[in-house]
Parts: sequence; C-alpha cells; structure tokens
Amino acid sequence: MSEWLERHVPKVVLAPSFVAILFFVYGFIAWTAWVSLTRSRLMPKYDIEGFIQYERLFAAPRWDTAMNNLFIFGTLFIVISMILGLLLAILLDQKIRTEGVIRTIYLYPMALSMIVTGTAWKWILNPGLGIEAMVRGWGYEDFKFDWLVNSDLAIYTVVIAGVWQSSGFVMALFLAGLRSVDGEIIKAAQVDGIPTWRIYSAIIIPSMAPIFLSAFIVLSHLAIKSFDLVIALTGGGPGYATDLPATYMYAMAFSRGDIGQAASSAMIMMAVVFAIVVPYLYSELRAAKND
Repeated sequence: MSEWLERHVPKVVLAPSFVAILFFVYGFIAWTAWVSLTRSRLMPKYDIEGFIQYERLFAAPRWDTAMNNLFIFGTLFIVISMILGLLLAILLDQKIRTEGVIRTIYLYPMALSMIVTGTAWKWILNPGLGIEAMVRGWGYEDFKFDWLVNSDLAIYTVVIAGVWQSSGFVMALFLAGLRSVDGEIIKAAQVDGIPTWRIYSAIIIPSMAPIFLSAFIVLSHLAIKSFDLVIALTGGGPGYATDLPATYMYAMAFSRGDIGQAASSAMIMMAVVFAIVVPYLYSELRAAKND
C-alpha cells in the first residue's frame, strides 16, 4: 500500500494543474486556431472556410505597420539591451567598490511592471512636461524632443523604455556568465601578458555563447508579446504609428469586434515565437542527449 501511495500520490496531486493547463492553455490555443479558419466577426462561427482571415490580415495596411514596427522595435530592443547589458556586466566584473549599489540601480526597473514603465516614460518624453520642457526652462528655447508625438519617431520611444526596463536583467545574466568562467584560464592569460580587452573579446565572451542565446530568446519573447508597454506609453499612436502585433490583436478583438482577425494575428504571433523557441529547445535537447 505504501509503495502504491508513493508511486501515485504525486500524480494525483499534479493532476488538477495538468488538467487546468491542458484546458485553459492548449484548449484555448486550439480554439483560437479553429476560429482563425472561419468567417468569425463579432461572434465566433465554427464552419471552417479556409485561410480567408489570413488573407484579410496580410492585406491590412495596419497589420503591415504592426509587423514593420515589430521588426524595428525587436531589432533595436534586443541589440541595444544585449550590448548595454554586456558592458554593464563587464564593468561590474572588475569588482568595483560600488558594485552592489550599481547592480541594484540597474536591476530595479525589472521590479516594475511594464505599465509603470510606460507611464513614467510617457511623462519623461512628453514635450510639455518632460525633457523638452525642462531643457527649454534652462533657456534653450530651440531645443526639441517631440518623439512621443512624432509618428515617424514614436516607435523609438518604445525602444528607449523597453531597453531601460530590460537591460538590467541582461546585465545580471551576463554577470553570472562572466563570474562562471574558469579563473585559472584568465590568470594564465594575464601571466602571458594578454591585455584585458583581449581576454574578454577572445576568451571570456566567446565562452558565453549559451548565455547570449538565452538572453536573445528571452528578449525576443518580450518583444513579440509587448502590449502593456505600448498601451501605457503611446496607446499605439500617434494614429497607428506604434502599433505592434499584440496591440493589433487586442484592437481587433475588443475595439473592432473582429474575432477572426484577432485569432489569425494571434496565430501568426505564436508561429513567430515557435520559430525562435523551437530551434533553441531542439539544440538544448540535442546537447543534453550528446552529453
């Protein structure tokens, strides 16, 4: 009896969570995929009509804008966050006296929600309240920093806020990687007279390839599902200038009453996430199997 309990009690305990995940996650993914193949508008329909919704989606100018913005935002967000995070990690790796203070300062934004970050930067970048108003108050009347209300530059304000939020997290990842490098290798290189910058560029950083890949996966996921940051900072505007796929999906589902378009855009977002995550998981499983 005790052996039976030891074997089956964990399954009984985990069963409710497993069933809930199966229904509320995978069940709704399946429902969304089904609806994306119908003519659903305000109310869902369940007669499959093919890829009509996807044809409408790819023909929509607003969707093109959202995807272009995702490319701009995602590229700059990932690249700048990784470069800034790496530089900060290298700085802290020098074991400076104020390491604890600096690490806390740069990690603090991760404790804030995207809504708080977006709202704060909305005030900072508002031409009438933030940086522009402050600099003009110093006497520089010609200073202009109106990116937030400029349709051509507004997407870059989302990049600024996103980098501020996430670069500290990337710094923590890279710092952990730097501290895990074998110290004997570094000492041997220093004995051979190799300069510090060369040690980092030729020895330490190349050995951190798995951490770079992990940071890339996390940042890509954050970029693709970015919603609350955009809503709080720009509301998707001016016009549709800062629309992203997530805000487009929300608008179609709750503002336009077009469930079919919302479902098809959600499936495209999921496909993009899968295209990034699945190769990473495959490489990890293959590496573990070879070990």
